Amino acid sequence: MKLIKTNCYVTSPDVVLLLAHGAGAPADSDFMEQLAAALDEEGVAVVRFEFPYMQKRREDGRKRPPDRQPVLIDCFSGTLAQIREEVGESVPIWVGGKSMGGRMASILASSGASVDGVVCYGYPFHPPGKPDKWRVDHFPQVQCPMLILQGTRDPFGKAEELEERQPELGGCSITWLDGGNHDFQPLARSGRSQNDLIRKAARQTRLFIRQARVPGL
Repeated sequence: MKLIKTNCYVTSPDVVLLLAHGAGAPADSDFMEQLAAALDEEGVAVVRFEFPYMQKRREDGRKRPPDRQPVLIDCFSGTLAQIREEVGESVPIWVGGKSMGGRMASILASSGASVDGVVCYGYPFHPPGKPDKWRVDHFPQVQCPMLILQGTRDPFGKAEELEERQPELGGCSITWLDGGNHDFQPLARSGRSQNDLIRKAARQTRLFIRQARVPGL
């Protein structure tokens, strides 16, 4: 499996974020490239990888639906073990991802995997238009710090919906990106760009990681 590593990873990282892609776009999509670059600027070393179905798509160009959850989790877990072997026990490793990738990261953490935290970028709380099909049953089992960066226009989960289901969210923290959709793209009239919101998400990620490592900072 090819891993995509940012500069911070190469130069003795003090924290690593293992980042998974969403359901429909690869690890080197425009969103993932911007996010990895923004996190690198914030001093967060990022390692990206691809799930088996996306690797096959890269090989033959044929679109496929995502693998079933056990396959995705097994791939995530195996990649985590590889990174842990590379960086040793002293470097904190966080897991996260875009949409489906973030959901898999949170499920991995809920299973007791040895991770220091979780960061999700655009969490798919429910399929668009189906607010009755929530995907948070495992949240209370996540025992490490968990941050979700969510656009206020994201059809996969909006603020008013989450307010009604707060008890189901466990101890996760949510930061809202004003005007962003599921890809953190704001409306043109806002005067902001997608990259502006991605960079804000990266800053919030670094701040959250620092606070988690030094409570009360």
